Amino acid sequence: MNEVNRLEMEQWRQLSTAELLARATVVKVAHRADSFSFCSIINAKSGKCSEDCRYCVQSSHYQTDAPIYPLKESAEIVAAAEAAKEAGASRFSMVTSGRGLSATEVEDVAQRFAAIRERVEIKLCGSFGILDRDALLRLKQAGMARYHHNLETSERFFPQVTTTHTFADRIATIQAAQEVGLEVCAGGIFGLGESEDDRIEMALRLRELAVDSVPLNFLIPLPGTPMAGAEPLAVRDIVRSIAMFRLLLPKVCIRLAGGRETALEDFLATAFQAGADGMMIGGYLTQRGRSVAADRKFAREMQQFWA
Repeated sequence: MNEVNRLEMEQWRQLSTAELLARATVVKVAHRADSFSFCSIINAKSGKCSEDCRYCVQSSHYQTDAPIYPLKESAEIVAAAEAAKEAGASRFSMVTSGRGLSATEVEDVAQRFAAIRERVEIKLCGSFGILDRDALLRLKQAGMARYHHNLETSERFFPQVTTTHTFADRIATIQAAQEVGLEVCAGGIFGLGESEDDRIEMALRLRELAVDSVPLNFLIPLPGTPMAGAEPLAVRDIVRSIAMFRLLLPKVCIRLAGGRETALEDFLATAFQAGADGMMIGGYLTQRGRSVAADRKFAREMQQFWA
């Protein structure tokens, strides 16, 4: 980011919340019109993760009640993709716990992608941790169009969140996905204890990486994890950060994902006034979400607001 733009960014930060949200709305409509998209995921393999991400109940480092099971069979995953399509999702993602996939697991996942393609007309995404070019290329050949791999937070704050792999590992996976021709979905989590500067630095890094979609999650302090007692981030801080993401990333989808129901409560529409224009529907990895009917009604109302 050049110095002139950084000065402009600092001017945005000095705006009142109302002024900042108004500016973000203008940018959203100018670059993305009334677009609003849904995606859906399936927790295709759960628990026993070797990594120590301090927010995650699937980590083997913590004592939690998260479900533990191997990769689900194709029939169950195909049925979930069909349900996602029926619910209005344009994208469906398989997500697996663990640092990455073994060679055998890459082939198993590729087979499931192929099975979905035979039955369901929906864009396919995947989130399988740290992978190399060969694995990513194989999954692309099987039908995966977009790879999801969050930064989670800023490079500075990352060691406070995870120590079993590095921020550089995550960057390398994103770049490997782009090198084999995949789109990339990458974002992070608000409320980990990071500062406003950390959230902005994450947005700047995502802009530098030229990612295609940015999912924003909001910490759910789950029992058994080191962050179980974390204080929730103030709604004002959340919506201001969303607005900054929109201003810094004017052309990408900014998608609200895990924790939006509790973090925003009655202020969900305000988050979309701040520039968000997508949602994950149908639940998250280990937590239930809002009803699909409520989310679809909300999307129609927001599109009328932007029209």
